[in-house]
Amino acid sequence: MAWQYLGTNQKSAAELDQLAQFLAHPLCNPRELTSFHHSHKAKLLDKFLSTNSNPFREEYGWCKSAVKIPLPYEKAKWSSEAAAPQMTIDGLWHWDLVNVIMKAFQSEQFKMFHTTPFRQCQKVSEDHIIDVLSEAYCSPEMLCAYEEVNRLPHEPDGDLECVVASLMLWLDSTHLTNFREASMWPFYMYFGNQSKYLRGKPTAMACHHVAYIPKLPDDFQDIYRGFFEHALSREVLTHCKHDLFHAIWDLILDMQFMDAYQSGIIIWCADGITWWIYPHFFSYSADYPEKVLLGGIKFLGKLACPWCPVAKKNFSKMGMVQDMQHHVTHVWIDSAEWQEHISRAHKLVFQKGAPISGKQVGYQLDEHSYVLTTNALSEFLLKFMVNFFLLLVMDLLHEFELGVWKAIFIHLLCILFAAGGDSMQELNKRYRNVPTFGHGMIRKFACNASAMKRLAAWDFEDLLQVCAIHNDLQ
Repeated sequence: MAWQYLGTNQKSAAELDQLAQFLAHPLCNPRELTSFHHSHKAKLLDKFLSTNSNPFREEYGWCKSAVKIPLPYEKAKWSSEAAAPQMTIDGLWHWDLVNVIMKAFQSEQFKMFHTTPFRQCQKVSEDHIIDVLSEAYCSPEMLCAYEEVNRLPHEPDGDLECVVASLMLWLDSTHLTNFREASMWPFYMYFGNQSKYLRGKPTAMACHHVAYIPKLPDDFQDIYRGFFEHALSREVLTHCKHDLFHAIWDLILDMQFMDAYQSGIIIWCADGITWWIYPHFFSYSADYPEKVLLGGIKFLGKLACPWCPVAKKNFSKMGMVQDMQHHVTHVWIDSAEWQEHISRAHKLVFQKGAPISGKQVGYQLDEHSYVLTTNALSEFLLKFMVNFFLLLVMDLLHEFELGVWKAIFIHLLCILFAAGGDSMQELNKRYRNVPTFGHGMIRKFACNASAMKRLAAWDFEDLLQVCAIHNDLQ
């Protein structure tokens, strides 16, 4: 207890429990603590990281690669896009997707995987049965994928059972510090074959790192001026950012993964059985800026939704019956025609010297809010007749709790402030009087809710849940 309260006040009770577990570990020798010194141990750790025994090295699965992006310049013409000046972006650390899949299916966590999807139902009455959609391996998408791979032609004497590896992708740029601009852009993956209750446990080790995406270097504008002796425009900078993102995707979706996606992988798994594994992209979760970046449409453009091509002028109809029907019946569809529009725009920019924001390029792109970027996921999945737009699922954390609900809560606070009186104080009082509920479900509101000071996503979730409960009681 003295260690916890000495020094900083940021040491939690969980950290104290963890320290006690370390001291009670059989490998912990109390005599070694008498000569412990942090700087000496830090030097030993640095030495360890520089040797081959470091598990975070290329020999253990990590690959360090570099990608190249072509640099456009207005009025400059080349014979092809490949002949244009290219900039090399290095520092991309990533795993091969095939190695990630093989590692997961050969690990102990595979024993908790569901290899055969099934349908869950609830019998409401004798003549009425409804589907229960709870897990990825109970979804219609998983059932269709399983039936599809089992219809594929296999070897006549082959007796291996086919399994769908449901790949659930996440991408989120993260700010690492409270000050300055240190950031990280992790790209990670879960398997839908595993229960969501296990995926939500950090101790289950269900998250698999795929890549850490680099950004354009800080001296990018200086490098661009070195090529063309002119500063780059805002449109060129945006295009290069998009091009870098899809160049990284193109590197990750290599020929080895393409063969695995088409023909499957034969893996001797952790249960001692050899399975024929077929990777299948199940979902892609990201916030809105990263969704439009993957979808290849303009950020808040004329057709701003990454799911359905609804015009911005119709945003006021959001939530109406007509809008909900449009959301279901009209979705973005990947097609060869879309790829042809992008290809024509590329020829105009690199071979004709047309500006990115010019009318010629706009004629090819503006009608559907396309951007001047060859979409790597489209190039990969279209040959398998897969519409990658259907992978873009809602990100509840960013799009609702920190998006829609946060904006609505601020609007409600403005109404209370305009109403005057003690309405704002009454709101804070009611939230403070709410008791805790469940294990981490509803936490105690320790400060004024209206102040909204340093609230995390779960704080907004609690604010919404309490508000919903109060409305139900009314």
